[in-house]
Amino acid sequence: MVVQNYRLTLPSDQDTSGRTLGAEEIQLLAQAIGSGTLTSTKGTFVKQLERDFADLIGVKYAYACASGSAAVHTAIAAIDPEPGDEIITTSITDMGALTPILYQTAIPVFADVDPRTWNVTAETIEKCISDRTKAIVVTHLFGNPCEMAEIMALADARGIPVIEDSAQGFLATHNGQAMGGIGTIGCFSLQQGKHITTGEGGIVTTNDEAFARRMFLFVNKAFGYGDPKPDHYFIAPNYRMCELQGAVAVAQLSKLKDIVARRQASARKLTEQLQGIAGIETPWQDPRNTHVYWKYCLSVDAQFIHEGAIGLAKRLKEDFGIFSAPRYIQKPAFQCEVIQNQRTFGNSRFPFNLARPEAVDYSPEKFPGTFAGLERVLVLPWNEAYTDEHIDYIARAIKTAIAQLSSQS
Repeated sequence: MVVQNYRLTLPSDQDTSGRTLGAEEIQLLAQAIGSGTLTSTKGTFVKQLERDFADLIGVKYAYACASGSAAVHTAIAAIDPEPGDEIITTSITDMGALTPILYQTAIPVFADVDPRTWNVTAETIEKCISDRTKAIVVTHLFGNPCEMAEIMALADARGIPVIEDSAQGFLATHNGQAMGGIGTIGCFSLQQGKHITTGEGGIVTTNDEAFARRMFLFVNKAFGYGDPKPDHYFIAPNYRMCELQGAVAVAQLSKLKDIVARRQASARKLTEQLQGIAGIETPWQDPRNTHVYWKYCLSVDAQFIHEGAIGLAKRLKEDFGIFSAPRYIQKPAFQCEVIQNQRTFGNSRFPFNLARPEAVDYSPEKFPGTFAGLERVLVLPWNEAYTDEHIDYIARAIKTAIAQLSSQS
């Protein structure tokens, strides 16, 4: 039995204790620095990363870029919406996946989620489709894939491209296909806390030659490197990844399969230990999917556990030193100030001033799954460095905390 004065420090993905960075990355970094070529337009590491990543995901094209947000921006720019076009996205997401929509002059239209997975579904997406829908963004939250077969059937029937935000879903699969390789375009993040990291960084993937061309150009200021008479063809930033990041990413990518396998094995062990405990549910998974556990999430029932997810998080932190995140995000994305007050370009409200009233209707009754899901979710820290001792400690801490909180409810 865990006692309060027994504390086990968990590995963290914010430092070396929970990351796989080591000699391999240092060796390739030294090669990059020794070459004297740190720009990816002339170097070799970023190009190698792009080839290796495309092969791993099973797509024709992959391009590295500066961040996960840059990856989403590159995908939206490839779709090339007209001002006022609508892009359906999820109500539970990071602002880095929303601002690219606005920068490309489109309107984010928020779909509700399944409270079991916190993911959008074909049913919730269909309710949002209009004659102005230009694309659909699906986010494989926490590494648990969306129902891609149903979503792709819906999108294909209407000729709408699907962008997969796979920032948290490296090597997750649906019906045997890797995330980022099912939709029209895939987006990945190499930020500090992702499965593999270069500190910041991103990758976009596709099988579509025309979109690949647009994505390559957008990352490179729309300059046609390699063209007979290159020029800057449209407005675009410099989103290139440098060779230093590319070298680290190449080394990290070689470790990805092992990283995912270790996260999955630890998750299975924790799930086994938490079975049958009243008041919590372990991660729900579609049998067609493989979950890659960017984080491990519990669904907490406040009817059984005093103060629900917030109460459990507080007890885990105070009594056991386990830092978890109740709610994941404190409010749905559409309640953030930038969306609510339409603060975009000066005082113009653009592109919101072009929106249909229905597209910017954020009435709570439209999002029952979102509010229910956020109220119940508790996000546990997770990384590939967990041992059986760590899993046992987390399980015992949760059981002890729940036993104490259940007596108060």
